[in-house]
Amino acid sequence: MVRLASIARRFYLEGRSKVEIAEEFGLSRFKIARDLETARASGIVRIDIRLPARLDVDLSERVSAAFGLRRTIVVDASEDPLETRRALGSVAARLLAEIVRPGEVLGLAWSRALQVMGADMVELPRCTVVQLNGVLSEHAEDGGSVETVRHAAALSGGPAYPIYAPLILPDAATAATLRADPGIASAFAHYDRLTTAVVAIGGWDERNSTVFQALDPGSRARYTALGVCAEMSAQLFDAEGNQVHSDLDERVISVRADQLREVPEVVAVAGAGDEAKARAVGAALRSGLVSTLVTDSAVARTLLDEAPSPGE
Repeated sequence: MVRLASIARRFYLEGRSKVEIAEEFGLSRFKIARDLETARASGIVRIDIRLPARLDVDLSERVSAAFGLRRTIVVDASEDPLETRRALGSVAARLLAEIVRPGEVLGLAWSRALQVMGADMVELPRCTVVQLNGVLSEHAEDGGSVETVRHAAALSGGPAYPIYAPLILPDAATAATLRADPGIASAFAHYDRLTTAVVAIGGWDERNSTVFQALDPGSRARYTALGVCAEMSAQLFDAEGNQVHSDLDERVISVRADQLREVPEVVAVAGAGDEAKARAVGAALRSGLVSTLVTDSAVARTLLDEAPSPGE
């Protein structure tokens, strides 16, 4: 038992290889492997897998299975939406540090949770960082997406392509003129080379969408009449996940849905909302554009309640 404990300590706590341990004890590495199995079977070694309390593994796996996602990360919803938003942003920051690889082209949209994500980033491999949307003027003073892109690029040591332009323009001609600006055009030129894109999902009401908030009442009513219930990077979707085309398509400075569809990894960070927000997240997932979802437990449960049963 002493030998088993000594071998286990070297392997599990000191990180030494089986070959190194075998040389020290004068045994074969196969004998060391058997001793490690015996140490676990006899209870000398006990392995606990612990995640931070705010992560819900069961809900994460169920949402991934229900919507065919590559991965889902569900954080426990707090009674305080601000606290939930902070948790979502913090988890998203850690996720990017794990999945982004050197040389990638990383696209970043904006939301309050994504602003937290940007502030919580502490490391990224060297990559190109591109802004996916123009700026909403009411959020420009607190840095918005420009600051998030610049911070991420500084961490990675790679080039940054921010967009110093509004998200929504009054007409298509003005938007086209801005897209032709060399600085904005250089950012747009990277959209077809995106390898990872991080986006937000908005509902379609004053509370759950900054895009909805930025529109005039007539535009809101017009798009609502078309069946819009969700927006993602100012791209509009109905409840079934079908894109709803309108004049807004030509009035926004943003990555397009068809470009997002070609991105290998699209991470959506969305939560801290009501049932309308949860339904919007479901619509965005049904669009097939999202591969990874970071959300909260309240949204996850609503998604599962509304997900079709197997065979339907």
